Amino acid sequence: MAIPTSELQSINPSAIIELFSLELNTLLHGSNTIYRFHAGTNELNNNIVWQGDTYDKFPIQAEGFEFSGAGSLPRPTLTISNAFGFVSALIIDTNNVTAKNDLQGAKFTRRRVLASSLDDVNFVSGTNPFGNPNSNELPQEIYFIDRKITENRQLVQFECVSVLDLQGIKIPKRQITRRDFAGVGTFINS
Repeated sequence: MAIPTSELQSINPSAIIELFSLELNTLLHGSNTIYRFHAGTNELNNNIVWQGDTYDKFPIQAEGFEFSGAGSLPRPTLTISNAFGFVSALIIDTNNVTAKNDLQGAKFTRRRVLASSLDDVNFVSGTNPFGNPNSNELPQEIYFIDRKITENRQLVQFECVSVLDLQGIKIPKRQITRRDFAGVGTFINS
């Protein structure tokens, strides 16, 4: 459900919080684990719980979600801290299942919710002071990891693409033939 416009246009709306999830694919990565993160750059300096799911406070940055005027789809860049080699270990595990995969094809979702939507457990008082917990969110942005840009001891950076930009995907997915539609491939003379 989308956040009501009235809440966004109020005089004192609550903060917008970015939540990220990275979902592995069993066939490609050997696991269907979902990793959930938030950047920890807001007033809530702990893990965040939304809709019962915990989003770990972890250095992560995602940018490039804006659509360009040229009509091309955005290709966001995802930069994740490689503290303690966490992401490198994940890449090694994935590459043991599918050689040179580097998490390619993992589903990356960006959610934006208002602080008023967060679960009560996020607050010291046990009650959300901004409103009642709910499932309201801005439209989800779903992408897939296309390639690893860089990997070092400090960070790992990926380029993401929409489902339409994945390799091997063509639009339309279904071929229209004369058997299905008799008028395909015929010309009308006038």
